[in-house]
Amino acid sequence: MNTRRNFLKGAAGIIFCSCGMLDAARAQASQGQRLPVTVSGKRVKTIDVHAHCHFREALAHMGENASRILPRVKGAQQHFIVIEERLKGMDAQAIDMEVLSINPFWYRTDRDTAAKIVAIQNEKLAELCASRPDRFAAFASLALQYPDLAVEQLETAVKKLGLRGAAIGASVLDEDFSEPKFHPVWAKAEELGAVLFIHPQSVLELAKRFKGNGWLANTVGNPLATTLALQHLIFEGTLDRFPGLKIIAAHGGGYLGSYAARSDHACFVSPENCNPDIKLRKKPSEYLNQLYFDALVFTPQALRHLASQVGASQIVLGSDHPIPWEEHPVDHVLATTTLSDEEKIAILGGNAARLFGLTG
Repeated sequence: MNTRRNFLKGAAGIIFCSCGMLDAARAQASQGQRLPVTVSGKRVKTIDVHAHCHFREALAHMGENASRILPRVKGAQQHFIVIEERLKGMDAQAIDMEVLSINPFWYRTDRDTAAKIVAIQNEKLAELCASRPDRFAAFASLALQYPDLAVEQLETAVKKLGLRGAAIGASVLDEDFSEPKFHPVWAKAEELGAVLFIHPQSVLELAKRFKGNGWLANTVGNPLATTLALQHLIFEGTLDRFPGLKIIAAHGGGYLGSYAARSDHACFVSPENCNPDIKLRKKPSEYLNQLYFDALVFTPQALRHLASQVGASQIVLGSDHPIPWEEHPVDHVLATTTLSDEEKIAILGGNAARLFGLTG
């Protein structure tokens, strides 16, 4: 019987440095899902594709701006991974494997600085994953403001370092990913079969409107930024140009999954606002079925709707760990009763394992 006593006993030798993490582990051990996760008696390998980290050696290259990089939120210091502490937190969330990523903070730096930061991060990520390949995989960092450099970094990360793809923002200094200057990066990602994880960092042009109570720059700005990124990739024909791209959109893909059908009417209602030279191969909403989305949408109702729009085969687990947006990501999926057991197994880990080519 997997009791709280047995859970804590089995974790002997793993040490927390945070009382808050210990309390969370105790709470999770006494209720809800924990490792191993089973669905209908079948062991499920749970894979969280949305988990973050930082490395002090890379931040040091930001000089006086380094202190501004970490988000001012709960769990920020846990971005600096101490392996046994991170594993304990993952166990508490019933997560077998995290695919780590670092949100871009280097897009405004010069070429040499960006190259140093990316090299450090990718090497450190590879080293971390190699130390526990059963528990960690990672997305590479890219200096996307220099597309030619990003192409080289992506090839090195995938072919030499064994990273699974790359984490990117939702734009680069307000330039959309559909701009032709970025095409070589997407071509290389398609060639390598590398997964691109789009994680937004709000919409800079709306910073003034986001001021006030409620952290609107995040709660509104982040999903809006992802929505804009995906819409440009669709409407500018980028996904037609690179049909083999493997893209995961954070936070359920922003607002697009909740209102995709409106896109299908745009060029009919206002042809003047559409480019007649861009002839999409299918309806805008249908492109969602070739993209992937994390399940970080908070409620079973929201997850039900996302699955109905994009298909359960396109959804992967995401928690934003160590930031406590979703502290029980597995329970969230299991609580969505509209999903079949097969669909739950797919979302919890099967889809990600297939997407990343993970085995075991």
